[in-house]
Amino acid sequence: MSAEKRRALGKGLSALLNDSEDVLPYKRNNNPTNAEPEVSSPGSVNEIKLDEIEVNPFQPRTDFDEIALGELADSIKLQGLIQPITVRRVNAHSYQLISGERRLRASKIAGLKSIPAYVRTANDQQMLEMALIENIQRENLNAIEVALSFQRMLDECSLKQEELGDRVSKNRSTVNNYLRLLKLPPAIQAAIRDGGISMGHARALITIDDPAQQLYIFKQILQQGLSVRKVEEIVRDLQRSKVKKEGKQPEPMSFQVQKIQDDLASKFSSKVRLKINSQGNGSIEIPFLSEEDLNRILEMLDW
Repeated sequence: MSAEKRRALGKGLSALLNDSEDVLPYKRNNNPTNAEPEVSSPGSVNEIKLDEIEVNPFQPRTDFDEIALGELADSIKLQGLIQPITVRRVNAHSYQLISGERRLRASKIAGLKSIPAYVRTANDQQMLEMALIENIQRENLNAIEVALSFQRMLDECSLKQEELGDRVSKNRSTVNNYLRLLKLPPAIQAAIRDGGISMGHARALITIDDPAQQLYIFKQILQQGLSVRKVEEIVRDLQRSKVKKEGKQPEPMSFQVQKIQDDLASKFSSKVRLKINSQGNGSIEIPFLSEEDLNRILEMLDW
């Protein structure tokens, strides 16, 4: 990739569209024959029939607010579509959406038969990058959607984190913080996506290595309405209380013992330690984080 192309990609979606050598504006030909349509001057807006436009198969966003779509549709009915969508031309009467799916959906709701569009040419790689970059730049995108888009760009566009940061104009640490969200348990990811907890809560939770402890603190956030600052304090106390193991490392656990320990940890939402010596004797240790946590464990034991 040339230096010019890298700089263009770093500017975001607009640079991808405007600086690409593959741009091919297209002007609809009203001639009813099957002759090749006339090519218009660069930068022109073309009126494209809605039934000739298919959605972008690389669109990472599938959740659209129906109320917001209805409001946009009402605006389009009154004022028309102000900002054209962008499509790529498949053939003379077939187009594929690059960006603007929300505007496309609202235009259909508004009853439009055609829509103003910029017509470009782009390969699948460019299509995916354009869709992902446009998606990431949305103001109302939740953190999990951003993280998933980042991960797709790494996996499907063969980018490194530094290159990804250049594409989306974010530093590497910011990109890494988003990607780390995808390592959280599914229940926590769903809460981030749905607004149950904030990005600040999530940043505190991702510093904890143990998923069981992550889930326990997550439940406390929901039940007690803990602030981000309070969660950060809990995490700091937890990390300070960690005892570093010294000396000889214990013998590896058997598969059966490891499974029992994992099952107990899942049941109690805590990091359970199961110790068994060569004579078959041992102990089960269930640590707790607070008096409330202890009472929760005792209730589960029918104490």
